[in-house]
Amino acid sequence: MATQSEIEALYDWVHFFHTLRSGDYADFSCAFFDGNFNQTLKAAQKAKHQWVLDSLHLQPADRILDVGCGWGPALNAVRKRGGKALGLTLSRAQAKYCAGKGLKVSLQDWKTVRPFALGIFNGIISIGAFEHFCSIEECLQGKQEAIYRDFFRFCAHALPVGGRLFLQTMTWGKVVPNPKSVSLTAPEGAPERILARLAKFYPGSWLPGGKEQIVAAASDHFNFLHSSNGRLDYIETLNRWGLDTRNLFKPSRLPKALWGAARLLPRFCYDADFRIQIESVRRNDQQVCFQREIMSHERMFFEKK
Repeated sequence: MATQSEIEALYDWVHFFHTLRSGDYADFSCAFFDGNFNQTLKAAQKAKHQWVLDSLHLQPADRILDVGCGWGPALNAVRKRGGKALGLTLSRAQAKYCAGKGLKVSLQDWKTVRPFALGIFNGIISIGAFEHFCSIEECLQGKQEAIYRDFFRFCAHALPVGGRLFLQTMTWGKVVPNPKSVSLTAPEGAPERILARLAKFYPGSWLPGGKEQIVAAASDHFNFLHSSNGRLDYIETLNRWGLDTRNLFKPSRLPKALWGAARLLPRFCYDADFRIQIESVRRNDQQVCFQREIMSHERMFFEKK
């Protein structure tokens, strides 16, 4: 699993620019357009929260656990509907941001939480965190399935029978790549080189093979209810983020954007991995992976047995 330092190697520098371009409670995950690409990104993210919380049967005063809460968009959506939410994150910048917004967040890894220590929740959300739960090294050691089973066991401890879990994650696409072949020396444009840059962008992270692998890992504790493939929605989300990034150069935002860039200049000079992260963004590697179906995306609902 990605360590705290690996999570912060991405999310703590992304924090400033993503909140600047996307506003308060910024989602750093796929929106839910559901075929309607005429709506705004903000509306599609709001629609995702509503769809998820409706499917979890959220009632006022219900407790919801958000594993990998980011900048608190789902926590805030629960709060608006009268629920009580707790978020888990490994990013100190995200935890500080959420606390400043009055959201309840704990800076800890789900793997280190003792069973039942957090209490019982009416539902669990995990949006965009599952892809960080297994590293390339752990995959090569044959630990991927065991890690995923441990996560679902953790969730089962925190839910009553019939409690629901929503899981949103990137997955591999048509073919699961060989992690041994991922290399920065592969020809430009080859999946192996694109994925090598993305491995620097998302350090400590390797994707699940697909929906079937996830369902199998959950089967000891959960019944799989239904899912929605979000590959096309993620392409559109990335398109919209690209437009929002260009808006950082508007006069009203430019001074803050330049100040943020200036703070990162020393890191750009001394940190080779950070330069690769920037290169990955510049080349739209993640978007390319979705377009070429190297990667896919699943939104999945489970119910505890």
